[in-house]
Amino acid sequence: MTACAIEPAADDADGAARPECTITADGAYAARLALDGDSWFPERWTLDGPEPYAVPLPGNQPEEPGTEVQPMGDGRVLIRRLADGRHTFSLLYPTGPGTGELPLGAVECPDEGSRLRLLPPAPGGERAYGLAVGRRSSAVWLVAGGAFGPEHLAEIPGRCSGGVWLDHAGRMLALDREVGGRTKTVVVDLERGGEVSPLLQIAADSDDRLLLADPDSGLLLIRSDAPSPGQDRLGWGVLGSMLPVRFPECLRVPDCTVTPFAIQPGQVLTPESCAVALRVDGPLGSWLGVWRPARRRMHHLPAPEGWLAGAGLWTGDGVLHLPYATAEAPCGLARVPAPSGEAGDTGDTGRAGDAGAEGPVRDGTAAGSTSDTASGEPSEPDPPNPVALRPVPLQEAPLGRLVTK
Repeated sequence: MTACAIEPAADDADGAARPECTITADGAYAARLALDGDSWFPERWTLDGPEPYAVPLPGNQPEEPGTEVQPMGDGRVLIRRLADGRHTFSLLYPTGPGTGELPLGAVECPDEGSRLRLLPPAPGGERAYGLAVGRRSSAVWLVAGGAFGPEHLAEIPGRCSGGVWLDHAGRMLALDREVGGRTKTVVVDLERGGEVSPLLQIAADSDDRLLLADPDSGLLLIRSDAPSPGQDRLGWGVLGSMLPVRFPECLRVPDCTVTPFAIQPGQVLTPESCAVALRVDGPLGSWLGVWRPARRRMHHLPAPEGWLAGAGLWTGDGVLHLPYATAEAPCGLARVPAPSGEAGDTGDTGRAGDAGAEGPVRDGTAAGSTSDTASGEPSEPDPPNPVALRPVPLQEAPLGRLVTK
């Protein structure tokens, strides 16, 4: 039996940069691998107090650079190691001057060349999941929080990547599945035996990936080459909406990779008002982008010194928390208020009155809105009767009134 290989710590399967630390869904804890000289060790950060503080959790020997760590809701840290041809899982916790370790068991992958990695922290923080990707199928494992060690939950045909939680219950998991050379996002229902249903299918010949979702508002951030075949674009949609995905022009930064990493929670009825934090990686380094779907511009802001790139979370009132580590402040949390987005603010890109976006895309074609000269309102074809699907696959959303922000 051949064990899964370690996935690189720096990048996901689709080439997107992975964050340098992982934060629980509620923002209370974070975990990362820290470096002491030439030795790596796990470190837990507590973020929900007046000031953040770090607790080192070194083991009996240094960790390998590709080792994954993930904070749990109770403050323990899950660690995944590759040992003796198996992926082993343990929970780490401080015990006075030392580190306690609770072994959870191991997972082996039968396919040669398979990979296993941890999925993003699940809501609630009581359970943790892993994704094992083989040559022809992918498996979701419950690796922490089960009754008897790692538990196989679902087997999904095709090679999967990504991993986004769509609800607060930790039931609906979105994965990007590659089948026949094309990637589409599907939803795996973990309470119905891993039942798979489509979520994101913009065009038959496009690659469509879900990057981020907010369970409160239903706002989705996606990456697709549907509007520009052969070139990925960032777009947004709303879970269950009857409008298709839109691809704002302001989210395109020449010669840079733009990756959303946090959405402002709590905007239940107004997804277009959610602040979105983006990591921008270019030839000169990394910085921050802040954008709202209702606006036609993205603010560009410098990242704090020592930012653990790609990591951060929003508060409900629109303050972005960014963990950072420097020689002077080995455990820090920068607080950045969201720009208002009004014209004239520093960081605006684009001019007032610019279109700032292309029309929504369906079946790979960009559709621009047209105005009726008599009423001044966009024309709106009669939509078909809505189909009661949960979640609504975005390909099936009728064009309806074209929103191009």
